[in-house]
Amino acid sequence: MRERLSVESYVTGILAGDRIMLSRAITITESRLPEDKILAQTILQNVIPKTGHTIRIGITGIPGVGKSTFIEAFGQYLTSLGRRVAVLAIDPSSKKSGGSILGDKTRMEKLSNHSLAFIRPSATGLSLGGVTRNTRETMLLCEAAGYEIILVETVGVGQSETLVKGITDFFLLLMLAGAGDELQGIKKGIMEMVDAIAVNKADGTNENAAGQAVSEYQNAVHLLPATESGYNVRVIPCSALEGKGMDTIWQMVEEYVVVTKSNGFFTKNRQLQNIDWMHDTVRQTLEDQFYKNTAVKELMPDIEKAVRKGEKLPGQAANDLIALYMKSQISSLKS
Repeated sequence: MRERLSVESYVTGILAGDRIMLSRAITITESRLPEDKILAQTILQNVIPKTGHTIRIGITGIPGVGKSTFIEAFGQYLTSLGRRVAVLAIDPSSKKSGGSILGDKTRMEKLSNHSLAFIRPSATGLSLGGVTRNTRETMLLCEAAGYEIILVETVGVGQSETLVKGITDFFLLLMLAGAGDELQGIKKGIMEMVDAIAVNKADGTNENAAGQAVSEYQNAVHLLPATESGYNVRVIPCSALEGKGMDTIWQMVEEYVVVTKSNGFFTKNRQLQNIDWMHDTVRQTLEDQFYKNTAVKELMPDIEKAVRKGEKLPGQAANDLIALYMKSQISSLKS
């Protein structure tokens, strides 16, 4: 097992922009060991003053839309401007084995080798929503290390859109033309969350179809209620393969930041996200403690067996386990 360094070593390395030390600190935050959790919180507390001065961009889209290719092209454009970019690429974990591929570094080979870029693939584990339970902490560590723009790539399924929206400033949805009836494929919930839509692969023989898709998405956007941010959602074509549209997308992000900072939404949104983070941590901590409880672990096989056989309703089984957990906690307090 690799030796744990002192808090000072981690903090000094992170603030100096040491990518190896940053990676090690992120690994500490992802650890489930109690001593690592304490160490991670201490590191974060020490680097907090150097965080928050960034732009956090969430990027989502269905599998096959070209998220990794887009992020590499967009990241290369940003680094060409001299901006330091961190990419947090979330890989889905197998619910059966718990494993994940973690292949984003190989899919973003050019960007991963750039001195101004840092790519961190992480597995979702058993976290819901296509982000890891430590994505927020990783984001703060990258900010403390001097990265100015944080790109969060999701797996693009299920709840991922909602959760990534809840940890980023600007939310970009990548879409495709010619993948069926575009308007029928739009989920209203997602459309109400996004700050911009980019129709990718607008190149070659697909360019005209992409232009038509842009028009259809623009019409759909106009039917939505006014955004809370005060920024009007825009739809543009782009080609990650050819690098087209990257400048326009960055211009949209910059415009969004100007608008939302001037009307106060930017700061308010960050504050609300921190409150959500607190509540999420409470839920995660209680869940961890529940499943680690000795009494619960002993009874769980029998309860699961009763549920499988239909002898006990799932809701009642859950209530029995919670009651057992509460009883054991009270007993431990009395002893």
